[in-house]
Amino acid sequence: MRIVAEYPNLDFKITVFSWNGKYLLKIEKGMFEQTYKISEMDVTGDDEVKKIVEDPIFVEEVKERFKSMNGSLNDALNRMY
Repeated sequence: MRIVAEYPNLDFKITVFSWNGKYLLKIEKGMFEQTYKISEMDVTGDDEVKKIVEDPIFVEEVKERFKSMNGSLNDALNRMY
């Protein structure tokens, strides 16, 4: 696995890897992580992956998913007590 790129973002860390014929988009925020696997057959190269990472709708959905993940974990922890 090799790092293809790291993209700056104020809300989270984005790292793109190349591995086994796929691009892996690893997006981290605090203790949460989202990973997206994109077949190299579905994009023409790094430039298209960059467009995905910079797509404002995709970025907003990633933010919302992190909020949902946090809520789910907090709810589960609260049910324990």
